[in-house]
Amino acid sequence: MSANIKAFVGLDVHKDSIAIAYANADSREPPRFLGTTGYSVISLTKALAKIGTPPELSVCHEAGPCGYGLVRALRHRGYPTEVIAPSRTPRKPGDRIKTDRRDALLLARLHRSAELTPIVVPEPKDEAIRDLVRTREDAMRDRQRARLRLRSFLLRQGHSYTGRKWGPTHQLFLSKIKFEDPAHHIAFTEYRLAVHVRTECVERIETAVRNEVRTWRSLPVIQAMMTLRGLDFLSATTIVAELGDLRRFAHPKDLMGYLGLVPSEHSSGPTRHRGELTRTGNTHVRRILIEAAWNHRFPARIGESLQPRLEGQPQDIVAIAWKAQVRLCARFRRLRARGVHHNKVTAAIARELCGFIWSIGQRVSVSSG
Repeated sequence: MSANIKAFVGLDVHKDSIAIAYANADSREPPRFLGTTGYSVISLTKALAKIGTPPELSVCHEAGPCGYGLVRALRHRGYPTEVIAPSRTPRKPGDRIKTDRRDALLLARLHRSAELTPIVVPEPKDEAIRDLVRTREDAMRDRQRARLRLRSFLLRQGHSYTGRKWGPTHQLFLSKIKFEDPAHHIAFTEYRLAVHVRTECVERIETAVRNEVRTWRSLPVIQAMMTLRGLDFLSATTIVAELGDLRRFAHPKDLMGYLGLVPSEHSSGPTRHRGELTRTGNTHVRRILIEAAWNHRFPARIGESLQPRLEGQPQDIVAIAWKAQVRLCARFRRLRARGVHHNKVTAAIARELCGFIWSIGQRVSVSSG
């Protein structure tokens, strides 16, 4: 922390208001509450001017639904500002009173004592790509729900399809279904149209993702990630968009813990108990890795879908990808042969896959443009 800092400021940010508290850097006296302003950068900077100049204040606020607009605006005006991970903020177990004032005072005090964990604020373009990727996931979830409604309706009417669903043969099967009551035809058609609309939405978003990523600075990292088995273009894009620069993780175990793929533990004295996965951190990437890990149940090989993704990549990246495939496929078979449940096996493979993703992320640089 800079020696010029004279006060540490804690902000409790809401969509309509910002509670402000500060703690003097040169004393151990309790933090002071400055007041509450509307959600306005102009009003906030006027209030902060009562404490000191921008270089003299170290500001922090917790991450929330308001995004990163406030921190970017404050940094643009010269205020050293951090966004804090709410799940890492220390709180007393017996404290049952929560107000904006108390939260701001708590942030100011902990910020002065360096007990807060800041998060990485993405660049505007990186955030835009991440939002587009999450929009695709939402669209896919909506499509899945629409398909489930259609299948449930047909099952109630005695029309069950056992082949591969949603392909040309399935569409032909749907087109031949007839009902005696016209009301059933209306309901059936509405369900089919809903599936069609949501399918087109997913396709439009996927096309937009591919077009936007062509000029994205993280494209080399995505192409390197695609050398790993089970990670196609959209999966690799999701991982890079959600995690950003992997060089911020000093060790692969840090990445594994960030994604919640490490087992929980409760140990006391000689007793040691390890439980289920912590499942903390980024759920989007964790889902992608679990799906990718399931592909390693087959023997290691470079198939026709993987071969084009290896072309043009550096030899060290290809070597890491092949080493990962050989190791993870063999480990999958060994664990299954020991009788380990397939869910536990998949989680273990996903955890090791994190290590290889981390290794690739250390070797491929992200351009600054």
